[in-house]
Amino acid sequence: MNTDVKVLGINGLGRIGKLSLWHHAGRKYFDEIVINVGREVGSSMDDIVHYIERDSSYGRLEAFLNGYQGKPVITDVDLEAFTLNVNGVRVKILKNNRNPKDIEWADNNVDIVVDTTGQFLDPNLSADDPKGSIRGHLDAGARKVIASAPFKLKQGAVMPEDSVTTVMGINDKVYDPVAHCLVSNASCTTTCLSHMVKPLLDAFGIERVLSASMATVHAATGSQQVLDRLPKTGASDLRKNRSILNNIILTTTGAAKALQLVIPEMGTIGFIAESVRIPTSTGSLIILVMNFQEELNKKPIRREMINQIYQDAAAANDNGYLVYTDKQNVSSDIIGTPRAAAVIEGHETHTRTGAININLEQVRGIDKEVLETIKDHVGSIQVTQSVIYGWYDNEMASYVNMMGDRTVSIAESME
Repeated sequence: MNTDVKVLGINGLGRIGKLSLWHHAGRKYFDEIVINVGREVGSSMDDIVHYIERDSSYGRLEAFLNGYQGKPVITDVDLEAFTLNVNGVRVKILKNNRNPKDIEWADNNVDIVVDTTGQFLDPNLSADDPKGSIRGHLDAGARKVIASAPFKLKQGAVMPEDSVTTVMGINDKVYDPVAHCLVSNASCTTTCLSHMVKPLLDAFGIERVLSASMATVHAATGSQQVLDRLPKTGASDLRKNRSILNNIILTTTGAAKALQLVIPEMGTIGFIAESVRIPTSTGSLIILVMNFQEELNKKPIRREMINQIYQDAAAANDNGYLVYTDKQNVSSDIIGTPRAAAVIEGHETHTRTGAININLEQVRGIDKEVLETIKDHVGSIQVTQSVIYGWYDNEMASYVNMMGDRTVSIAESME
C-alpha cells in the first residue's frame, strides 16, 4: 500500500456506503476516499453534498462528528472536479461506470475497496461477467475487496481459496493477507448473532447444545416498499411489495448459513433462523433460543449463570463488540451505541429446565443387550431452554463501525 497517502474506495452510496463515509471521515485512518456512484445524481454536485451531510436516522453529519458544538464539516466543494473535503478527508466522486471492472480505482491509487452495493456477491463469477462481478474490482486495480453483505454462492459451489467470511471479534484472525483478496463482512444479523452465540459455546461447549433457533425483529431496509406495489416479473415473495410503513412483515434471513462460516461448529446442530421486519428505520433485536443438556451432579444452568457468562465475556474484551446491560432498553436506546455487535438485555434472559423422556429404541448406537436392561426402553435427560435477547444497531453503530475496523485491519496488513 502507498505509505504516503492511504486511499479507500467505496462502491455505492446507499445506506451502508454513506455511513461508511461518515465512519471513515471521523476515523481519519484514510487520507482520501474515492466513492463510485456510477451514475448522474440529481442536478449537480450540490445534491450529493446535500445527501451526504444529513441522515434521517442519525441526524446531521456535523452533529454526529462533533456533537452540539458541531460546525460545518464539508468544505472545498469542487462542482466540476466532483471533489470535496469531509472533516479534513479528501473525497472524490466517480460517476462514469457501474461495472466493477470499469471503475477507475487504479487511476485514483485505490488499493482497498468496500463494495456496499449488495449487487456483486458471488466470488466465483469471473471479472468479465457481463452483469458485473466483485472480482472486477481486482481487475480495476484494487488489491483487496470487502463486501458489506454475505457472499452468495450458487447451489453446490464452493468458496474460492482467495475468499473468506469474517466477523470482527469472532474469526477475523482467519483472514490471511497473502491468500485472501475477497472478504465478506457477513451481515448485521450474523454479526450480532455470532457475538451472542460464541460466549455460550466457550462456556458450555458445542457438545451440550441440543438445538438452537433465533428470530430477528429487524428494522426496515431499502429493499422494502414505502407503499404497496405490483411485484416484479417472477417475484415469489409477495410480502416484499407491501408497505413497510403499515405492516409487520415476515421474511427470511441467511444468518443461520452465514453463522456456520464464522463459527463452523454450529453446523453440527439443527439451527433455525427467522426474520420479521418492522416499521422502524434502524435498531433491531435478536431473540436467541438455545437448548442445553444438563450434566449429572453439576450446577444447573440458570439465568444468573448465563448473564454472568456475558458479563465476563464483555469485560474480557476491550474492543466493545459485546455489551451487557441490566437496563430496560427499547430499540431507540441502542442506536449509535459505539461498535456494539450485540447489546445483551440481561433483564430479559430466561431459562427453564425440564426432563425429556427419550425412546431409546430410536437412538442409534445403543446395543440391544444394553437396551434390554433399561426399563420400558425409555431414558430421561435434563434439558435447559435458554432465551437471550440481543439488541443491535443494524446500520451505523453495529455493522458499519465494525466493518470500519475490518477495513482498517486489512489495510494495516497490506504491504
